[in-house]
Amino acid sequence: MLGGAAALLGLAATSAQAAEVSFATHCVPPAGIDPVDGTTKVEITAPATAKVGDTVNVVWKFVQAASKNPDIIDLPANSVQPSGTLKAAGAQTADIAMQGPRENPAIPKGGAMVLSDMKGTLKLTTAGEVTLTPDAYTVNAMSTDTKCTPKETVQKAATIEVAPGDGGTTSATPTDTSSSSATPTDTASATGTASASASSGDGTGDGQTDFTGKEVDIPYTCQSPIGEKKATSPIQINAKKDGGSFGLTVQFKKSVMDSPADIPAGSVKPSMEVVLGGADKGTVHVEGPTNSQAIKSGDPIEIPDLTGTYKPGASGSSTLSPGVLTINALGTTTTCKPDRTAVSLTLDTTQQASGASGGTSTSGGTSSSSSSSGGLAETGSSDHGALKALGLVAGTAVLLGAAVFTFMPGRRTR
Repeated sequence: MLGGAAALLGLAATSAQAAEVSFATHCVPPAGIDPVDGTTKVEITAPATAKVGDTVNVVWKFVQAASKNPDIIDLPANSVQPSGTLKAAGAQTADIAMQGPRENPAIPKGGAMVLSDMKGTLKLTTAGEVTLTPDAYTVNAMSTDTKCTPKETVQKAATIEVAPGDGGTTSATPTDTSSSSATPTDTASATGTASASASSGDGTGDGQTDFTGKEVDIPYTCQSPIGEKKATSPIQINAKKDGGSFGLTVQFKKSVMDSPADIPAGSVKPSMEVVLGGADKGTVHVEGPTNSQAIKSGDPIEIPDLTGTYKPGASGSSTLSPGVLTINALGTTTTCKPDRTAVSLTLDTTQQASGASGGTSTSGGTSSSSSSSGGLAETGSSDHGALKALGLVAGTAVLLGAAVFTFMPGRRTR
């Protein structure tokens, strides 16, 4: 009886196993921060035995991350999330997606990275020995990614002995399956010719001076110093007739992200190239003021109203759509572009047109005409031609010194 009990205890002890493995690792932080070579130590926990048809839970515990928090910015609590890949080999090969929750204590500059446990699942399909080996992983902190890859062959960290089964499945419940960098759902209009709320008599001298555009959702892909970012933002373009010109106001209808660091007053300035279509071609430069007050870490960041002057260069119905959005901050410049754009406002420029062929582009209220009608990359003033050649661009990310944070336009709270 004692022998049987001991054997039973032995079987119970092998139902789960935890093994630690370490490997040399190369980590690439966001732009502006030097790569790091270090040692990663992880502990992998998995069942020692299972059968075909089972879905097993696997846990990746960081004993030591390869890189520390750079000497740039303190990371607040619950701002860091790890994700990675665990390799299954042997009787069955698979890449197991692993992810941990965004849970961490506050991490000071230069402090060791404290990462949550990552979890994943594997459905067993073949009898035999299945080995589990850690592979590359990513540390997401405040919208930036540090990517770490092994520099050497990593030793297996766990082995599952898989017995033939009846095909049944045991369900698994991962602790966290949230994305490490969320991408907002694309809700933008698929058409670039959405009708504006302004009437067909806009600008015809019927006494109306204020014209309100419609709010359009624009999906952005932002190429920034810290990599590619995505967001969807509602934007509205309004106009006010002033003699032979229109004063434009571009509004962002959603508040932007909270600031990850203290930003001094007068250090951030946004601008946009509003795209002309229909009878007129080219772009109109609009810009906003710099932030009048310092923005504290954790406070919401907003894009102010952007203003400029549109002097029509063609007679007819002209459309205005969101285009290039540029953010200048502390000596850095970042531009982003929408996956597609949509018309926010349509103006009848019959009586306002100066008679010039092609569109006009204004910068700071000074008009300069363009003679080409070949589209965005070929029209507009020379001051902004390089930006126009990038295509329709909006959204932004800012490299604040060496500390990095991402600016994404959104709905303003009033």
